[in-house]
Amino acid sequence: MLDTLAATPKDKLMPSLQPLLPFLFVFLWSTGFVGAKFGLPYAEPLTFLFARYILVLGLMTAFALLTRAPWPRDARQIFHIAVAGFFVQALYLGGVFVAIGHGLPAGITALLVGMQPLLTACGAGWLLGERVSGRQWLGLILGFVGVALVVANKFGDVPLGAMMIPAIVALLAITVGTLYQKRFCPHFDLRTGSVIQFLPTALITGVAASATETMVIDWTPQFIFALVWLVLVLSFAAISLLNVLIRSGSAVNVASLFYLTPPTTAIIAWGVFGETLSGLALAGMVLAVGGVYLARASRK
Repeated sequence: MLDTLAATPKDKLMPSLQPLLPFLFVFLWSTGFVGAKFGLPYAEPLTFLFARYILVLGLMTAFALLTRAPWPRDARQIFHIAVAGFFVQALYLGGVFVAIGHGLPAGITALLVGMQPLLTACGAGWLLGERVSGRQWLGLILGFVGVALVVANKFGDVPLGAMMIPAIVALLAITVGTLYQKRFCPHFDLRTGSVIQFLPTALITGVAASATETMVIDWTPQFIFALVWLVLVLSFAAISLLNVLIRSGSAVNVASLFYLTPPTTAIIAWGVFGETLSGLALAGMVLAVGGVYLARASRK
C-alpha cells in the first residue's frame, strides 16, 4: 500500500479509490484510541510510544531499502520533513498518550484536540493563502458542536490544571504540523519520508521517557496486540494516508476530517467495549458529519 501511494500522486490514483481515502483514514485514525486503551495499562505512555516508534523505524527503513525508495537530496527538504514529523508524531501523539495515560478523560481529550480544524482554518489563510469560505466556517463550527455532543456524556469530573496541558500541546502540535507540512514539504516519498519523520521522533520520545518514566513494559498479549496494531494500522497505513491527503487537498479540508474521529471512535468503542451511545451522541454524529460535508464542499 505504501509503495503504491508513495509512487502515485492524487491525479494518478484509481478514480474509484480516491473518494474512499478520507473515510479510510478516519476509520484507521480512530482505532488509535482503541489501541491506546488496550496498551496503556501495561506500559507508561511515552515508553509505549517509544517502543512503537522503534519498531516502525526498523520496519520502514527495511521497507524503504528493499523497495529502493528515493531519498531526498536537499538538506532543507530533509529538515522540513523531520520538523513536520516532530509535530505530528512526537508532540501530538505524545500529548494524547500522556493526557489519557495520566487520567484525563478521553472525551475531554477528544474535545480539546477536536478544536484543530478551527485553528487550522485560522492559520490556513495567514500561512498558506487559502481562502476559507463562509460555508466552510459554518461546517467547521457545526462539526465542533457535533464533537462536543458526542463526548458530552464522557466528561464526569474534569481534572483541571496540569492534566490538560498535554492535550493542549497535542492540539497545537497537530495544527502546526499540518500547516507546516502543507507549506514546506507537501510532496515526498512516503517510505523514506516516514523514516526521516520517525527518527527524530523516536530519539526525542526515548529521551523524554528515560527522564520521566521507568520504561518498564508488561509484555502481555493485550499489549503486544495493541503495539502491533498501532505500528501497522496507525503508523504505516493511517499516517501514510494523512500524508497523501495533505499533499492532495487544502489544509482546511484535511483538518475537517478530524471532526469525524470522536464519532467513529465512539462507534468502535460501542462495538468493541460495549460502551453506550446516547441520543445526544447520535445527534452529535449527524452534526459532525454535516459539518465535515460543508467544510469539504467545493468553494463557490
